[in-house]
Amino acid sequence: MRLASHKRAHNLGRIFGRTGRLPISYHGRKYATIAEDTPKADSIPHPGDSLHGFTVRRVREVPELELTALHFLHEKTGAEYLHLAKDDKNNVFSIGFKTNPTDRTGLPHILEHLTLCGSKKYPIRDPFFKMMPRSLNNFMNAMTYPDHTAYPFATTNHQDFRNLMSIYLDATLHPLLRKHDFAQEGWRIGPQDPHAASSSDNPLTFKGVVYNEMKGNVSNADYLFRQRWQDKIMPSLNDSGGDPSKMTDLTYEQLKEYREDHYNPSNAKLLTYGNMPFIEHLKQLGPELDRFGRVNVDEDLKMPISLSSGSRTITVPGPRDPLYPKDEQWKASITWMMCDTSEILETFSLNLISSLLLDGYSSPIHRNTIGIGWGASYTPNTGFDASNKMATFTVGLSGLTNHDLLKLEDGMKNTLKFVRRTGFDMEKINGRLHQIELGLKHKTAQFGMGIVTRLQDGWFNGIDPFSAISPEEVIDAFRAKMDDQYYLIDLFNKYWLTDKTFTFVMEPTSDFSENLEKDESKRLSTKIDEFTKQFPNPDEAIQALEKQEKDLVTVQEQGGAEDLSCLPTIHVKDISRKHDRKPVRHSSVGETKVQWREAPTNGLTYFRAVQTLQDLPDELRIYLPLFTAATQRLGTNKLTVESLEDQQRLHTGGIGLGHNVSTSPLNLDNCTEGLSFSGTAFDFKVPQMLELLQTIARETNFDKPDTEEKISELIKGSANTAISDVAETGHSYARKFAEAGLSPHARISEELDGLTQVRLMMDLAARSEREGLGDVVDKLKVIQQFVLAGGSQLRVALTCGPEARSDNEQALRNFLERLPSSASVMPPRSEEQVPYPHDMKLFFPLPYQVYYAAQATRTVPYTHPESAALAVMAQLLTHKRLLPECREKGGVYGASSYLSPLKGTFGFATYRDPNPLNSLKVMAETGAWSAARQWTERDIEEAKLCVFQGVDAPESVSTEGMALFLKGVDDDMQQQRRERLLDVTAAQVRDVAGKYVVDMGAEVEDRGKNTVLIGERAEWIGEKDGWTEMPVSSGTAAKGNEDAGEIGEDGNLVVS
Repeated sequence: MRLASHKRAHNLGRIFGRTGRLPISYHGRKYATIAEDTPKADSIPHPGDSLHGFTVRRVREVPELELTALHFLHEKTGAEYLHLAKDDKNNVFSIGFKTNPTDRTGLPHILEHLTLCGSKKYPIRDPFFKMMPRSLNNFMNAMTYPDHTAYPFATTNHQDFRNLMSIYLDATLHPLLRKHDFAQEGWRIGPQDPHAASSSDNPLTFKGVVYNEMKGNVSNADYLFRQRWQDKIMPSLNDSGGDPSKMTDLTYEQLKEYREDHYNPSNAKLLTYGNMPFIEHLKQLGPELDRFGRVNVDEDLKMPISLSSGSRTITVPGPRDPLYPKDEQWKASITWMMCDTSEILETFSLNLISSLLLDGYSSPIHRNTIGIGWGASYTPNTGFDASNKMATFTVGLSGLTNHDLLKLEDGMKNTLKFVRRTGFDMEKINGRLHQIELGLKHKTAQFGMGIVTRLQDGWFNGIDPFSAISPEEVIDAFRAKMDDQYYLIDLFNKYWLTDKTFTFVMEPTSDFSENLEKDESKRLSTKIDEFTKQFPNPDEAIQALEKQEKDLVTVQEQGGAEDLSCLPTIHVKDISRKHDRKPVRHSSVGETKVQWREAPTNGLTYFRAVQTLQDLPDELRIYLPLFTAATQRLGTNKLTVESLEDQQRLHTGGIGLGHNVSTSPLNLDNCTEGLSFSGTAFDFKVPQMLELLQTIARETNFDKPDTEEKISELIKGSANTAISDVAETGHSYARKFAEAGLSPHARISEELDGLTQVRLMMDLAARSEREGLGDVVDKLKVIQQFVLAGGSQLRVALTCGPEARSDNEQALRNFLERLPSSASVMPPRSEEQVPYPHDMKLFFPLPYQVYYAAQATRTVPYTHPESAALAVMAQLLTHKRLLPECREKGGVYGASSYLSPLKGTFGFATYRDPNPLNSLKVMAETGAWSAARQWTERDIEEAKLCVFQGVDAPESVSTEGMALFLKGVDDDMQQQRRERLLDVTAAQVRDVAGKYVVDMGAEVEDRGKNTVLIGERAEWIGEKDGWTEMPVSSGTAAKGNEDAGEIGEDGNLVVS
């Protein structure tokens, strides 16, 4: 379940269905008009037809998306239903409700959680979580948006689709909403350890899954800025996720009343997508909705504040980042009011103007803000937001000084006046349109989920989905408007050249976090006092709270032994034993090996290359992420950054450099790494794509006078968001560091994309102008000398249609012939690597209100027979142990056991954890628990279904063949692993539990175990408890025992 208030990311293609998460695709085959088994024209219903309690309102074919849209109205309730028929086996369902929040208690968010905790037809605890291992879904979730709540899923199995639709409909229309579920998911007061009496060592505290989730969100400065901005610019739309300081005011009775008012079909929008017949959906939906009558619903579309009387400025307090320069911590944004989002063409046109103003290093706003040192990065509310009734455009900057703040408004006015004088370059406009056209052709695995999410989102804000569904219609209308050379400038003058703006400022305060803790302590005391008044004396009140907590634990434990026979399921026998092979062929161009995947790609070619590097020294490897970023920022001797950006938009769907690391499927110690190169283009533009890729890789000019200044900009942008990035995915950072000392693959991954990289950026950002970055630039220049060399160290993969093969072969040959040979540009080598922790407990102090914990140990290679049993065991431990003990009882937002089969690591992780001491105890006891557990056939079957949700998840054509190319995993290995997964037995699970999890890592000396914890300092995290405190920057002195981590000269974290 997920809070989705951060969905409002700026993206030019959003109106067409390309959100930041799920880009649109365009399948290059004959499309099904209604469904794969009803392709005839006479199967299409007509407006006015009545079918199973629904009236057909409209039918529309959308050729560019190869789908047919059908709009239905449920006759009895007025519920609206949209079906998108497309020849796509990944079928999608979503039911959503308009849920304008009445206050800041997070009522819609808590209701979203409780809705999935049991229903009339499925009266068990948490059928949502219990259905996960009874399904082959590839997406199953629920999301609370600012003004509506959605319940979507996707699956390729038709029976699974019917099962999940039944679960979702009963959950949303007939939820039980039990009081103990409100206490578990929403909030309650109880002793930190529910099994013991309250005391000074086990104090009464606020508990609850959603409560702790939102405490974690408030720890994220980016989230906090955006939410406080929304609170002020749209005060009529309360915080749907919930403000922890207000959440404890919500009562169980208020939640039930709100549900009665909002979760009715009359207030719902339903959508389905895929190749299943719509008639089948109508037959299942009709009887469920017919049980209800039509009611009045909340159709209020919230509007932002009025600026009719002039501009407004609001300043609020915010947290101070202890790791970032203290005088560069102001955040500020300026917002302009735009158009009514139901005006589709105007919304698209303003979105395009927004892209011209903001996107890229050469855009006028970036050039005149971050590009000159005003701020380090954009704030998360930056961009064109068309998700409400009225669109807005915002420019926000993070990492400002107080002096920068004073210049911000005048600086923005001058930038906009400059844009008015110079106008908009048609080449730049065409570049944006080219990106949209290419995006429509790109075939993604989750196209259906993307378009369903987009249309449902707009539908709840007054945007007719039939008006927003056709990209070509909007683009054609835009091109017609562009016949008027003043069209865009007139829009720009109307919406941007105004003094009526909204300025929002977040001022850093050193006591922000302390005040939150004081407020929570005061609220807790007040709530306990209020509760105590119901009893003769305080002792009885405390005993009652303890009893409530124990009663909840009893209910939770009983849930683990429930009869689940009421839940539908699919079975392992429904899974094919045959791996779906994607044939590839191999050739060579000189010494360079080439892999070809020929498949329908809608006229696109996908290029990937890996240049193998062996034993790259740490002092160079750690700078590879900065190097790849710099290739897009500095320009060349002949081309400016602006020219490079324009050429990339006009000729490609994006090009880039990165890093690839993979472990041999046969041997965990055989690890290869290399630089990776990627690009996408229309077939006829492949030569231009390859030339641009070579240009940025080989010709980026690191000798310009402003090189250090621009490198500093990249570093500060990364460092400025680091604390928020870790707060968002802290469990991932903890996992990476826990794994880093266990295998070469894990070590390199952490160095490049973990806390080590965060620390490097923090330290470089803290450098003074006197220190400069000359040594950093020198390292980047060394890297460039060996980048993109041809020969045997380079291998290439191309995915394209058969019709493009010949032209692509010639383009590739021309490209490779221009590259220097690998023999002439040998990279440096060093077999000495800075050691990472081994068998240690490591603590990273960061200012969060919740914790992130991880524990990892080394296991076996991908092809080892035990790997399959480990994968099944990981799912068993997640659903049978971690979720019940850590999430339900401990209030952790997320908890899991995992296996990384290619890294050969196994472990546990928790996310937004209020009680990590309990979670670590659960982890420590899980091995013995698992080894002693008598797993049933049903347990094993459910775990296998969970595993195959990932194994058989839909794959984009662009990733076909990449398991072999990037990871060395061939079809035979995948077939063998598939058979082993299907054949895992309970005895094998017990064996691997005893070998790898009981006393994790102790039996084999070189296997090792690491525990990592991220969060605030606490009394129990110290030397006497075996913890080593690790610095997150060189300005954070390592404290703890004498073996505390130190900072190496190459920028790595070193542990003795």
